[in-house]
Amino acid sequence: MIEGEIGTAIRTLAGRGVGKKAIAREVGVAVNTVRRYLRQPVAAGVQTRPAARRLTDDHRREARELYEGPAAGNAVVVQRLLAARDVVVSVRTVERAVADIRQAQRASALATVRVETAPGDQLQVDFGQKRVLIAGVRVRIFLLVAVLSYSRRLFVKPFLNERGADWRDGIAAAFMYFGGVPRTVLGDNARPLVRGRDRATGTVLFHPAYLAFCRDWDVQPRACAPYRARTKGKTEAGVKYVKRNALADQAFESFAALEQYLREWMTTTADQRRHGTTREAPLARFDRDERTTLRPLPMRALPRRAQRLRRRVATDAFVDVDTVRYSVPHRLVRDHVDVVIDEQTVTILHGSHVIATHRRSTEPFARVVDPTHYDGLWRQPVADAQPTSAAALALLGRDLAEYAAIVTGGAE
Repeated sequence: MIEGEIGTAIRTLAGRGVGKKAIAREVGVAVNTVRRYLRQPVAAGVQTRPAARRLTDDHRREARELYEGPAAGNAVVVQRLLAARDVVVSVRTVERAVADIRQAQRASALATVRVETAPGDQLQVDFGQKRVLIAGVRVRIFLLVAVLSYSRRLFVKPFLNERGADWRDGIAAAFMYFGGVPRTVLGDNARPLVRGRDRATGTVLFHPAYLAFCRDWDVQPRACAPYRARTKGKTEAGVKYVKRNALADQAFESFAALEQYLREWMTTTADQRRHGTTREAPLARFDRDERTTLRPLPMRALPRRAQRLRRRVATDAFVDVDTVRYSVPHRLVRDHVDVVIDEQTVTILHGSHVIATHRRSTEPFARVVDPTHYDGLWRQPVADAQPTSAAALALLGRDLAEYAAIVTGGAE
């Protein structure tokens, strides 16, 4: 019985129109064996490869025109359109005919023109994530990375989440760190920044809270094209640099220790390294060309918009915010409350009534407890429920000497 490669070779050669004798010589079997094998039906599930088909020059030109036109780069559609014109070929034949076009399109999609901006013109921002060992527990940390596009000077701030308030706090902290405000901020299409795009005009629809933040700081928001994160490649590279250099194989005793470490790393390492593109240290380039081009910081602190979250009280009378648990009065178990978060304080409301106020914690998995929230939850121990003194035992009605005699065996 012929199986495997020999059987496949016989059917392939026969499909090309090769005679049985020639097939027998080619594969090394008897002619009658070839005849007998070809008389057998093809087993179910076994595919036969049709004879290879080459397009004529005219048909090849037609296939390429269809590929770049109505088929919109889809070889299967090209095959179907050719079949409608009585040109029957495989998809693979079409792919070979347009291979150079496909390669050029892939190269064009990958190619990026490096855009250099003037000093003080642009800040690129992005978030990254990394699991970091804090107090012996692996915690997912969110890292806001901001890079000044001209000098490549870098700022990083860790968070326990990536909500809109975290974006705004991080960008504001970057302005303070650099000592000035650039003219534009380029971010990606994250939901806390961008609500969508107008399909008719392509206009970016920024999130109202982010727009208000940019108005407060007098900066122009920008968003990179969808699925084209390389248009903010400086901060994309910055996120990788932070994760692979600053945080590689690091462990910290607390979240505060992580923050302190990153502050030191920015000044001792990130600012002093020789940048691969500019060929100079970011801090030196910043001091020479960019520091004076940044617009001055506001004379007084800008209003900080508090963050408001909806939470359900757990059965142990806590609500969770960024892995941190805050206590609430136990009577509200399984009820819904509003949590208002500002820079220093967490305020919890039930309806319009403030029911708890806590100092905000940034330590992962911390518990912030107000003991008064549990008043009345536990039964108070009954005072003197068991006699614990000689005077109390005397109240039972016998002289203590009688009990002593019983214990020592001196009484009947």
